[in-house]
Amino acid sequence: MSRVKAWTASAAGRPLQLTEYDPGPLGPDDVEIKVEHCGICHSDLSVIDDEWGISAFPLVPGHEVIGTVIALGEHAKGLRIGQRVGVGWNAGSCMHCRQCLSGSQHLCPEVQATIVGHHGGFADRLRSHWAWAIPVPDRLDGSGVGPLLCGGITVFDPFLQHHVLPTARVGVVGIGGLGHMALKFYRAWGCDVTAFTSNESKFEEAKSLGADRAVTSRDTSAIGKLAGELDLLVVTVNASLDWDAYISTLAPKGRMHVVGAVLEPIPVPAMSLIMGSRQVSGSPTGPPTDIATMLDFAARHDVAPQIERFPMSEVNAALDHLKAGKARYRIVLDADF
Repeated sequence: MSRVKAWTASAAGRPLQLTEYDPGPLGPDDVEIKVEHCGICHSDLSVIDDEWGISAFPLVPGHEVIGTVIALGEHAKGLRIGQRVGVGWNAGSCMHCRQCLSGSQHLCPEVQATIVGHHGGFADRLRSHWAWAIPVPDRLDGSGVGPLLCGGITVFDPFLQHHVLPTARVGVVGIGGLGHMALKFYRAWGCDVTAFTSNESKFEEAKSLGADRAVTSRDTSAIGKLAGELDLLVVTVNASLDWDAYISTLAPKGRMHVVGAVLEPIPVPAMSLIMGSRQVSGSPTGPPTDIATMLDFAARHDVAPQIERFPMSEVNAALDHLKAGKARYRIVLDADF
């Protein structure tokens, strides 16, 4: 097998350089994918900069990959050469533990992140376990699908986990890379949607994305007017908030679900939970079956992220664009090796 060309970080915080690596023999359960597009997620920046202390250098970022199958291991199932597939945050799992056998492969204790201890999709080719290479519906435009495989499933999966009804009143905190997709999905689901944003200039945009109303996230009194109204509040930001105020927006048996990587502890007032039988939860991405369900839903309801495109050869400029907070709202790299 020929060497793989890839944009590689040699150490934390370094600009990516074009390198090559030997992928070794194709494993029996592996699929090899020719990369066509790869989204950039803020998690790529976190891993490149080793913010979480889990990065292994040299590393190839990129975990929102769309491409075509070019090789299959002898035990790979359900895929064919030339098929369009996508790979998200995870590229493999053990497939024999209780979590894997029960359909929660993303919670496997041996789950293989696509960009941690594994070469990611800022490359001309990528490998994954066959179960994590998700067929992409023909109706979806391949250039815009990548962000759905990480950010999209992150905001979609709580609806599947918690059996959210179309009649639910849902809040979304943060209208960015995750939040804008949440607004689109939740409106398509049929929910009444409230957007919380720190930027009042985004109010009209939030409504165009699917919100029924927009509220200033920094105005405690405005948040207080929603006390007891929301069945589900999804937090997509990674910043500390007035947690008591947000928990107070929950209706009886309501839930605050955190998908943003808030690094500071979240104080939870026990009585606010107890008296309303409320819940606080969180989740990572989702298992392969849920990702496939999300893609089917997106195809049926024309849900797509709002993207900006860069050639992969300009990956460092694209990363700087994301770091500067200029992305609206996701960046996709087009492979141009």
